[in-house]
Amino acid sequence: MSVQTMTMAEPPKPLDTKTWTSPSPDKSNTYENPSKPTAADGGFSGSIKVSQKPPTQSELRLVDNLPVLDADRKSFTFKSLYNSQENRRVLIIFIRHFFCGNCQEYLRTLCSSVTPESLQALPTPTSLVIIGCGQPDLIPFYASTTSCPFPIYADPTKQLYAKLGMARTLDLGKDRPEYMQKPLWSVMIQSVFQGLASGRKAFKGGDYWQVGGEFLFENGEPKWCHRMSNTRDHAEVPRIRKELGLDGEGVPRRNKRWSMLEGLEGTSLGRRLSRDRSRSWSRKRSSMRVSTEQGRESKEGSVMGRVKEEEVKKEAIKEEEVKKEEVKKEPVAAA
Repeated sequence: MSVQTMTMAEPPKPLDTKTWTSPSPDKSNTYENPSKPTAADGGFSGSIKVSQKPPTQSELRLVDNLPVLDADRKSFTFKSLYNSQENRRVLIIFIRHFFCGNCQEYLRTLCSSVTPESLQALPTPTSLVIIGCGQPDLIPFYASTTSCPFPIYADPTKQLYAKLGMARTLDLGKDRPEYMQKPLWSVMIQSVFQGLASGRKAFKGGDYWQVGGEFLFENGEPKWCHRMSNTRDHAEVPRIRKELGLDGEGVPRRNKRWSMLEGLEGTSLGRRLSRDRSRSWSRKRSSMRVSTEQGRESKEGSVMGRVKEEEVKKEAIKEEEVKKEEVKKEPVAAA
């Protein structure tokens, strides 16, 4: 299935065929957060307090007609994603910026446990949609690096995030979540490398302060939601499976070994790192070969040394025996 193929029967209809341009964000809604959080509102003071109540119908009316963009910059209303005849039940996941390694880890783990086939096999067929706060230019990259089979959209204005009550913080939280299957340092390095490899798109990933959440809709009604309180606070996969009605709580370990090149395939930086790694491996094999040969020579030398030592010992024994024979003969000659 294509990366951007919708799991629903038909995709939502675009607002128009023209390229959509971002309007200025609406500041009137009470959910709007300050552009730069301070310690007072949770910027660096640990996980912040957020409401976990699903949005009301009156709150949804404020966001129904807000646009999201696909990879081709076609515009769709938010309502068309969660409320249509084809989409009876939809889980919408709001991620952070497109270079966020934490969110990438979340989607890799989630997509290894929740598949389009398993969602469509539920008593109420379910769809899953991803929304990020960066520019739509990075959607193909994000779909590729996360191996995400679900449709991905962009909300570069962040109006949906603000009006649906999602917070802004840079705090990591106290505990490492279960879906993080790589050490934090490797996730951070990968994120930096991805930004460098993207060139001018490095500044199109989205707002680093913005965190997201998960919203489950059924027949156009919000049934459940989880808003992130820190940058690693996505709802754990077992919780998602429970809310969706999937049997079991397994969070499979991904069999793929992590590589520094993950997410950099096809880029100039990725090719350079690949060449450097190949050269490094060649040097390592050469060093191993030299070390093996030296070890063999050393072993051969030690064997020859032991042989010579044995020969010297035999010669010494022979000399001792000759001397003993001579001593025995001397008394006989004197008599």
